[in-house]
Amino acid sequence: MAVLNMVEAIRATLHAEMERDERIILLGQDIGRNGGMFRATDRLQQRFGEARVVDMPLAEGVIVGSAVGLACSGLRPIPEIQFLGFASQAFHQLEGQVARMRFRSQGRYPMPIVIRAPFGGNVRTPEMHSDAHEAKYANSPGLKIVMPATARDAKGLLTEALRGEDPVLFCEPLRGYRLIKDEVPDEEYAVPFGQARLVREGTDVALIAWSAAVSVAAKAAELAGAEGISCAVLDLRTLVPLDVAGLSELVARTGRVVVLHEAPLTGGFGAEVVATIQEEAFFSLQAPIRRVSAPDVPYPVQLLEEAYSPNAERILEAIVSVTRE
Repeated sequence: MAVLNMVEAIRATLHAEMERDERIILLGQDIGRNGGMFRATDRLQQRFGEARVVDMPLAEGVIVGSAVGLACSGLRPIPEIQFLGFASQAFHQLEGQVARMRFRSQGRYPMPIVIRAPFGGNVRTPEMHSDAHEAKYANSPGLKIVMPATARDAKGLLTEALRGEDPVLFCEPLRGYRLIKDEVPDEEYAVPFGQARLVREGTDVALIAWSAAVSVAAKAAELAGAEGISCAVLDLRTLVPLDVAGLSELVARTGRVVVLHEAPLTGGFGAEVVATIQEEAFFSLQAPIRRVSAPDVPYPVQLLEEAYSPNAERILEAIVSVTRE
């Protein structure tokens, strides 16, 4: 057992899986010689060579499109997109090829591709670097969406992704790369998709979140506890597949729900969570569900990030409001 931050856990997992399976190949901008923008692939090219850790041009469509061809040839590519906001340049490949190839080929080409992409705010990046775009990829049938919130889960979920046969968009929280640290077992393990993690027990309100927003939800739960409100915190871990049973069971115990995400309100994945709860656990609800999100405006300049991103105080306001209804 070792205490690792998230980027260390990801790097260690990539190393271990490349040792285990020689079909795994990494490709992306600056991932080889420079070790990646955030050093998630640091020293991997030295260990495995330029044929397995490939520096690619600044062209996201080419990076993902190349991964499709490599997967069709029997390899297991892991393309890195420097920021999830840049993946829009490859959306035609992700949605039209990666997600659909198994269906289009009647199972001949299963697409064991894991696309790694960091995202999220409060790290003072320029525009289009921090955008939370997970919802539009969740609307691409055939593509799994994974959102780790801890270093331990980053290892387990990435291992699960790398050993599967389906394409996965693996979204990594930018501000969690080095700020999130926890105990990570040394031995091999995998975290199954579609199984949410109960971070905190509670009886009055359920806080639903994913990725870096989980730690914000946990802080809000502490603030609510000081006011006598018991909040459970649920980390979804994966958006596709979604743990519908876990959601329903928690709502049945609390009766009140607040959903938190970093993306703008309209069309955010929180709306899918709300709709699922309405369909599966409506009669357990004691109050309307509240969403806490970014506003429906483009991601702002650095000086306005704290006003834009959801914080514990805004979540607390939502918690108090649902307990009064």
